[in-house]
Amino acid sequence: MTVWAILSGIEGNLAAYEAVLTDIKRQKTAIAELYILGDLVGPTADSEALVQRVRNPRRGEIEPQVCAGWWEEQCFILHSVSTQTEAPELIAKYGAGTVKKLWDAVPRETVKWLRSLNFGFFELDSLLIHGSTVGVDDELTPKTSPVQMLDRLIRSDANNLFCGRSGLMFQYEIQQGAVTSSVATLDQVAAPQAIAIKPRQVIGVGNVGRIPGQATYTLYNPNSNQVEFRTVRYGSGKGFRQTGQDK
Repeated sequence: MTVWAILSGIEGNLAAYEAVLTDIKRQKTAIAELYILGDLVGPTADSEALVQRVRNPRRGEIEPQVCAGWWEEQCFILHSVSTQTEAPELIAKYGAGTVKKLWDAVPRETVKWLRSLNFGFFELDSLLIHGSTVGVDDELTPKTSPVQMLDRLIRSDANNLFCGRSGLMFQYEIQQGAVTSSVATLDQVAAPQAIAIKPRQVIGVGNVGRIPGQATYTLYNPNSNQVEFRTVRYGSGKGFRQTGQDK
């Protein structure tokens, strides 16, 4: 049986990552693949140690497959390895002080490695990505309109779109149907075309490192199409416990 563990948003939280790895090892079904869908690093002191931990798995551990996310994109901007030269979104969301924290947390050599990461992964009929094919900042949530969700699924040409940008755990299903569209130019309006839509879904995989003491991630069985959301609680004085929710 093939099961994937899908993580996102570790954000330099090494303790949270270790807690999730422990939960993965405790699963009754062996995990075949481990995906980290962006935001591996963040403006935190453990970011460099986390990167080294991910790049050097211990004996018997799965080697993670990692793609770039929003925080990685901010690193690229700060180190001038991006088409952008300024980080207005970073400053607007977190303040100018976070710029220095991120600069100090992720050295240039690590940024070079992050720059080599994939934009996403297409496996079987599934796309695993941080935001969507539109960009790493494309935040899909349960409140996103069906039209926008359908657009993202059609763009990716996937039946299952796994994303981590929102940090939420959710399963958004698009039922079978049809969409009619037409193209208008200055000269004429093309005849409407009907596009058949088969059942598809967008899955928010959770966030490992954002909330202290609580990490969330997703297990997925591509054979049965079963999704299980996992919540792992960790930290001093809290003990260690985990909960699962099948979808």
